[in-house]
Amino acid sequence: MPALKKPVVLSWTHHAQAKMQHYRLSQSRVRSVLYAPKRVEDGVAPNTIAMMQPTSMRTARSWTQEIWVMVQDAGAKRKVISAWRYPGVTKPRGEITGFMQKEYREFVQKGGA
Repeated sequence: MPALKKPVVLSWTHHAQAKMQHYRLSQSRVRSVLYAPKRVEDGVAPNTIAMMQPTSMRTARSWTQEIWVMVQDAGAKRKVISAWRYPGVTKPRGEITGFMQKEYREFVQKGGA
C-alpha cells in the first residue's frame, strides 16, 4: 500500500483575507481553486505560483470571469498570498516550474482535475 502524503497546511496573509473580502470569495472557494485549477503559472512575485479557475463555464471552452490565487510554499505550510476575481479571460503567461509543476502533474495524472 502506497504511503499517503501529509496534507499541506494553508496559512492566510492579511492581504489575502482583505482581497477575499473585497471580491466576496470564501476560504472554501479559494481552496477549490487550489485543489482543482484550470491553469497554473509562475506568480508575479518571486517564488510564487498563481492558479486560476473559471467562475463558471458558459460552454465547454468559454467563460467570462476567472478567480486567481497566488501561493508560496514556506516549509510545511502553503501561504496564500493573494486572491482575486478577474472580470474577463486572461491569456496564458508562463509555465510553472519546480516542485509545484511536478505535484500538479501527479495530481492530474491521478484524475484529480
